[in-house]
Amino acid sequence: MKVNKAVFPAAGLGTRFLPITKAIPKEMLPLVDKPLIQYGVEECIESGIHDIIIVTGRGKTAIEDHFDRSIELETVLEEKGKYDLLRAIKKISNLTNFSYTRQKESLGLGHAILCARNLISGEPFAVVLGDDIIDSKVPVMKQMINVYKTYRYTVLAVQRVKREEVSRYGIIQGKEIDKGFYKVEDLIEKPEPDEAPSNLAIIGRYILTPRIFDFLNVAKPGKGGEIQITDAIKALLSKQPVYALEFEGNRYDCGNKLEFLKAQITFSLKNEDLREGLLKFIKELDLVRIYN
Repeated sequence: MKVNKAVFPAAGLGTRFLPITKAIPKEMLPLVDKPLIQYGVEECIESGIHDIIIVTGRGKTAIEDHFDRSIELETVLEEKGKYDLLRAIKKISNLTNFSYTRQKESLGLGHAILCARNLISGEPFAVVLGDDIIDSKVPVMKQMINVYKTYRYTVLAVQRVKREEVSRYGIIQGKEIDKGFYKVEDLIEKPEPDEAPSNLAIIGRYILTPRIFDFLNVAKPGKGGEIQITDAIKALLSKQPVYALEFEGNRYDCGNKLEFLKAQITFSLKNEDLREGLLKFIKELDLVRIYN
């Protein structure tokens, strides 16, 4: 079956970006002139996915408002003749089809995905973590769908990380069957460096078969007291093959302040309206004088 739907877990508390995320969903933090979550939505659309399911929680209504129409704003922009801005905001509300469901408790990524079960209808589906921004020529989800079309089983996006960073990720053990493409043999959630079977970390993109719900439905809390998707995929391995793809692209963990700043610079330099001015500003900075 074709991958038609993508789940965006967006109910987290965003504690790494407090205090701003006390009132603003982390998914709505701006990367240049768009919220983080919109980059993931556009990646899905460019990959042929047009049904977006967003799992929200308390205090997340700004996400729904962003992708909805704002009749009042449209009217004001039209009256003032600001047609470029009018087209831009209309484009957002017409991007694709959106559905929303609630995660009533913050019980982990696996639980957030389980909350979307009734909207999946027994189909394979994608999962996108909105704060993982990936700059690539070919959308990462499209790279993964191309693999899925051949193998028809779960596909994970993976990236090599520093050995001292493996305890922040789900880590795979796999057999390389093609360059950068692995058949997964085992997974461990946030292992200590000396326990990790590799440094191939699962990044915020998944294609999952509906069989995953059989294991999420009976999953018990793992590390951090949360229902971990990594544990469910590990259980799925006993029933179905699981594959992993080292994607092509540069990934920014925009839940991390430094990575978020790096993404701001990268995407600002890709913006024709900002590039020249930003480069000029960078060249004019006397960084040694300012920080010493």
